[in-house]
Amino acid sequence: MNIHFISIGGSVMHQLAIALKRKGYQISGSDDEIFEPALSNLSAEGLLPSEMGWQPARVHAGLDAVILGMHARLDNPELQRARELDLPIYSFPEYIYQESRNKQRVVVGGSHGKTTTTSMIMHALRAAGRPFDYLVGARLPGFDQSVNITEAPVIICEGDEYPASAIEKRPKFHFLFPQVAILTGIAWDHINVFPTFDNYLEQFRIFIGMIEKNGLLIYNETDAELAKLIEETRRSDIRYAPYGVLPHEIDNGRTSVTIDGVATYLRVFGAHNLLNMHAAWLVCRELGMEAPEFAKGISSFTGAARRLELLGENASTIVYRDFAHAPSKVKATIDAVRQQFPSKRMLAILELHTYSSLNAKFMEEYAGALDAADEAVVFYARHALEIKRLPELPKEAVHRGFANEQLQVFNDRKELEEWFAESSYDNAVVLLMSSGNYDGLELPPLVERILAS
Repeated sequence: MNIHFISIGGSVMHQLAIALKRKGYQISGSDDEIFEPALSNLSAEGLLPSEMGWQPARVHAGLDAVILGMHARLDNPELQRARELDLPIYSFPEYIYQESRNKQRVVVGGSHGKTTTTSMIMHALRAAGRPFDYLVGARLPGFDQSVNITEAPVIICEGDEYPASAIEKRPKFHFLFPQVAILTGIAWDHINVFPTFDNYLEQFRIFIGMIEKNGLLIYNETDAELAKLIEETRRSDIRYAPYGVLPHEIDNGRTSVTIDGVATYLRVFGAHNLLNMHAAWLVCRELGMEAPEFAKGISSFTGAARRLELLGENASTIVYRDFAHAPSKVKATIDAVRQQFPSKRMLAILELHTYSSLNAKFMEEYAGALDAADEAVVFYARHALEIKRLPELPKEAVHRGFANEQLQVFNDRKELEEWFAESSYDNAVVLLMSSGNYDGLELPPLVERILAS
């Protein structure tokens, strides 16, 4: 197979390019800019374009397929050339399906918990020595790639509801046609793409209709919106497996869980993780795993990158980082930390970074999300609004949306740095929540200062 990638530098695109090269395919690609870690990863595999920019000559009749990334525009000259040659053009998820037609496809969908649930399934399968392919949205300890395509009989996919490419506006998870589907919950997100909740909800309705006949739908029965949707879309030709929080105990900051009568201690915590773990167990059971085998494997799971990731601790203070940015994710993360460390002061620092979170009309979705924290801060960078071409976001709109009288709001990094410098961290857990980087704030030195104070 000879395949060309348009926008090869994308976070997932470059991972697929590497996976297919390792499978023995001939791979080429281009992009107008490539950043780390894609730059080093592609270079190490001999896949880094010799020069940046779009070169129509790279697209030729000898190609078997062209894979188009989200970054590419409709007027991309390489895309235009591919169309002129009538070459097969795929979005990322469309091509994943082409590679997995003859595999058992497991797809994890939902507004939150997708990456962690997918990672838990992967971790348990690998611990059990079972072969599988995968697509996951974050770095996972022990896996050097976030995409793997081999001759394995099973593929585990994180299914995103975001559009597939510049020319294919349908959600990515509409192209994967699972035999085993997981829905973790539904909370309105991506409002730049889905301007109403009903429009967003419809994407999950369609996804349920795309589950293969005789397939299995594993769903979070504690989510009211999802439970309602399940009843409205119930099919007679698939099976259903509802799940909730696994039975568990917390003792001295350590969580133990019981899985079909088998007890084990965990290295992760929080009700949302116990929900994700229950879904992962039901998937693994469907794939033929027994409870003792799953419990043994999952006991060593430490989490995906930036999902309640421990950055540092001393006798008095603990610092975590989490990818949380959507309202439901923020509340679940805050509640998990509060439940795990009830006697510690919690300092929660949330960066608003996505299109949805920087939209004043969406702000009321965050009402009460930070209430469980003893001190709560919301930060957003003014130039992030400029880059996304969004209107100014007044601090007052953030205060109104979160409905938290104690909330502090900063839109200048210096203000945030001053707050960190003046805060007390005695007997505290510090929770940094962001899908961005706090306007370039370097976290390792910050964590050192927090732990040294």
